[in-house]
Amino acid sequence: MSGSERRAQVLAIAAEEFAEHGLHGASTEAIARRAGITQPYVFRMFGTKKALFLELVGTAFERVSDGMREAAGTRDGLDALSAMGAQYFDLLADRTWLLLQLQGFAACGDPEVKDAVRACFARMWDTTESGTELEPVTVKTFLAYGMLLNVGAAMDVEQVDQTWADGIRTRIQPGLFAHITAETNR
Repeated sequence: MSGSERRAQVLAIAAEEFAEHGLHGASTEAIARRAGITQPYVFRMFGTKKALFLELVGTAFERVSDGMREAAGTRDGLDALSAMGAQYFDLLADRTWLLLQLQGFAACGDPEVKDAVRACFARMWDTTESGTELEPVTVKTFLAYGMLLNVGAAMDVEQVDQTWADGIRTRIQPGLFAHITAETNR
């Protein structure tokens, strides 16, 4: 296995480990064992457990921001927001990356993690704002709905047959944000 292939393998294994157990609960020993390498080799590749975690959390956020940007394409306004929302909803199907994002939020008690997650969230905000050219209150509402979808996906509401779960998993329709402007939010 080449160095880049080994690195990709370790990242995939570590993504699952951190998604399930978080920064402090994940085990670099378990990651190394699953990869068939030594724990010191994991540290040689990534430096520290936190550095590995931050790389994965950054990737989880980038995946969303990049996907939303690509989905918007040359659209703007509510058309761009609608395309971003559909892409966002579809990305939630991959629970590993979703849970990594949530584990990033959960680990914000650590100042270095908090700074990194803030930067990632700022990029997602900027992607939404610049890709749609909509008012901050509309961007805020869109991302707030996105966070609700994250929580629903984390709870695996697809498996719950109850009214509240139906409400969470309902796709957001394009017209929902049409009335949300700075003028109507005074």
